[in-house]
Amino acid sequence: MLNKTRGRPRGNPDTKARIAEVARELFLKHGYPGTTVRAIAVAAGVDSALISYHFGSKQGLFSQSLTLLCVDPTALDQALRGDQAGLAERLLDSVTGLWDATAPAENRMAVQDDDTMRALRDYLDGELRLRIAEFLGGPDATQRATAAVGVLGGLIFTRYLNPIRSIGGLSPADVRRVFGPALRAALYGRPRQP
Repeated sequence: MLNKTRGRPRGNPDTKARIAEVARELFLKHGYPGTTVRAIAVAAGVDSALISYHFGSKQGLFSQSLTLLCVDPTALDQALRGDQAGLAERLLDSVTGLWDATAPAENRMAVQDDDTMRALRDYLDGELRLRIAEFLGGPDATQRATAAVGVLGGLIFTRYLNPIRSIGGLSPADVRRVFGPALRAALYGRPRQP
């Protein structure tokens, strides 16, 4: 008879660190879309269930392995819940909440590392754009999601990665006020004139 216990799996406490290290190498080498959870598990010599246990998802592993806590999957999941009318505000709150909590020096270091920036671009263009398009639905959802990622990416770059003083100095409420109309226009388009 097998003796199975519930709760935290037993094992080496360095497993999480090893998974993150292997994931970082693979994300930097193959980009976000080109790296699978299965490939990370194989390279780390672990069962893919351990990745879910330690990191929750591929997104969680990506953000932690690259020390990009500003790409937190739970924040994206929260932003994509609720009605479509409030999506722009939830996305802006997600960006400011996560990135404001990250040390400015870490953000500037990310800009200096081409591989990290490529991985971040892959995430924005892949995961974020696709999830927004799926949430929006409709025939032009991909185009609208692409425009929305352009607005969010511009905000991230000019507020956090290579700050422009006037944008970096905005409060989160001012970010919503200033960037909200552009993001809403990207997400929903402008009403057609007769």
